[in-house]
Amino acid sequence: MVKVTGGGTSSGAVAAHVSYIGRHGELEIETDEGERIRGRKEQRALLEDWHLDLSPGQYRQQRNGEKAKRPVKLVHNVVLSMPAPTPPEKVLAAAREFAREKFRGKHRYAMVLHTDQRHPHVHIVVKAESIQGPRLHIDKPMLRAWREDFAQKMREQGVAANATPAVYRGRNKRGRKDAAYRAQRHNHSTALRARVVSIAKELQATGRIVDPKRAKLEETRKAVLEQWKTVADILDGQGEIVLAGDVRYFAAHLPAVRTDRERLALQFVDYVRSAVAERAQREAKLPRREPPVR
Repeated sequence: MVKVTGGGTSSGAVAAHVSYIGRHGELEIETDEGERIRGRKEQRALLEDWHLDLSPGQYRQQRNGEKAKRPVKLVHNVVLSMPAPTPPEKVLAAAREFAREKFRGKHRYAMVLHTDQRHPHVHIVVKAESIQGPRLHIDKPMLRAWREDFAQKMREQGVAANATPAVYRGRNKRGRKDAAYRAQRHNHSTALRARVVSIAKELQATGRIVDPKRAKLEETRKAVLEQWKTVADILDGQGEIVLAGDVRYFAAHLPAVRTDRERLALQFVDYVRSAVAERAQREAKLPRREPPVR
C-alpha cells in the first residue's frame, strides 16, 4: 500500500508530524543524505536545513494580487505499508530504494519505520518544493505508478507483492476522510444526518432508492469480470486448469454492486426494522390493563 496522508502547511505543523513519526525522539529517522538522527534537537536541525519558511510556494499570489486562500503544502506525508507477517527490515529496505529512486537529488526527505502495528509501515516526509524549484504534485496516476514501483521493490527483497487495484479485489467502497469518520463515529456528522433524512423521504415516497452512480459501477464491474475471464482463459491455455478454476470462482463471487447511498439505505431499513421489533417486544412484556368494572 502506498498512500498520502496529508502534509503540513506551516513549519510548526511539519515539525509536529516529524516529532510524531519519530515518536518524540525515540525512533531513528533516516534522511535523504543517509544520516541517522534520533532526538528532538536533531529533528529541529534537520528541518532547519530544509528551510521550509523560505519555500516560495507558500507566498504565491492569486491573479488579483491577493494571497492565495488555500494554504500550500510544505511537505507531503507518504506511507508505504505491507501486511503481516512481512519482515519489517525488508519493508524498510524496499522503502529506502523507493525513496532514493523517486526523490533523491530532487526533493529533501526523511523516513522512519514503524512496527507498533500488525502491518509494518514506513513514514516518509517529502519536501514539496524541489531543489531546482518545481513543486511535487501527487495525483492518482502517480499514486498508481508508485504502488506498482513499491511492489517491485518488495519483490526485489524476496517478498511476493503486487499492486492490485481495489476494484479487482472486489472492493468498491472508498475510505472516509479522517474528519468525516470521527464525526460519524461520535454521531456529530450533519452531512450523514442530511443523507439519512433524504433517504428516508425517498423511501417513504417511492419505496426504493435510485442512485445514478450505480450505472457506472455496473460498467466497471462488467469490465472487471471480462478481464478475470480473460485471465482464466489464458491459464487454461497454459495448462493451469486448477488455478483457472480458482480465478473463475473468485470472479463469480465478487460482491454485488452497491453505491454508498444504497448501502446507507439498507442500514437505515435494518435499523428501523430492529427498532420496531424491539418496541414490539417491550410492549408484549408490559402487563395488560384490565378495563375498569362498572
